[in-house]
Amino acid sequence: MSWNPADLTGSPTVSVIIAAFAMERWRDLREAVESVRTQTLPDVETIVVVDYNPDLLDLAKRELEDVTVVPNVGSKGASGARNSGVAASHGEVVAFLDDDAVAFPAWLEGLLRHFAAPDVVGVGGRLIPLWTGSRPRWFPSEFDWVVGASYRGMPEQATPVRNVWSGNMAIRRRVFDAIGGFRGDFGKVGGRSRPEDTDLCLRAAAARPGGTWVYEPAGVAGHRVPLKRTTIRFFLRRCLHEGSGKAALAALNGTGESTSAERLYTRRVLPDGVDRGLRDAAHGDASGALRSIAIAAGFSFAVAGFSAGRAAGIVHRPGLPQARPPSGSGQAGGPER
Repeated sequence: MSWNPADLTGSPTVSVIIAAFAMERWRDLREAVESVRTQTLPDVETIVVVDYNPDLLDLAKRELEDVTVVPNVGSKGASGARNSGVAASHGEVVAFLDDDAVAFPAWLEGLLRHFAAPDVVGVGGRLIPLWTGSRPRWFPSEFDWVVGASYRGMPEQATPVRNVWSGNMAIRRRVFDAIGGFRGDFGKVGGRSRPEDTDLCLRAAAARPGGTWVYEPAGVAGHRVPLKRTTIRFFLRRCLHEGSGKAALAALNGTGESTSAERLYTRRVLPDGVDRGLRDAAHGDASGALRSIAIAAGFSFAVAGFSAGRAAGIVHRPGLPQARPPSGSGQAGGPER
């Protein structure tokens, strides 16, 4: 399915929010900020939010020039930090970039072009893995989501989708405020990860008649993959946590909406990946069989995580964030209906 916005001119004003929490990512954070500075669009506001790390907050305030640096004043974790960043922003659109990601120069230009269509509530872009070493030969591209990157099987042209990812996302500020932003008690905190971005996308689309999210592969950012995330142990643990997180999401939004994309992924993308790996092995690439095995194992662990979450009776139903009515500076004023 192709996506054809009626008009690609007149980009809205934009604020880029980068949430940071770890001093060991300081160099990555600086490169993320620099990648926003080099965007092809002018007058981009950059806001760095530091998640309860006073030393990193002080360092960022001293060293990051032409950047607004604020502390997370909400709940600890990525969701609270992003909400704090939006509260300090002034753009009609707020975009999110991870602190270990690097935006390509035309990243924002690719995302913002779709906001000319009034039914678009938000847009997400492609994330490519930036491996610290070489890519493990056993690692199937169908599971690149494990390391926070777009995976084989995702659309190759701009397409309406159920959800995008918060590591490369833009949303109308007015819509974000209307739904109260990210759930402060649902998302990534330390080693625990729940799909707060999917939850946000579902609520944002439901908040407007015909509300649509668009995946735009031309809005590219690279996401760093440290060596510790290239092990089989990390791969399987991440798949297990993903399944558990989807169970928690289903408890909030219902199984149908929460797993619709995953069912399609399971029926089409994964079988194709297994077949591809076996064909590669038949043509002399022994690692192809390993990729097929990894797909089967990753799927099994994700199903186990989902089943365990449901069997344990996940009843974590955080209240909806408090919606903030638009008023004054910082509220979106783009085309709405």
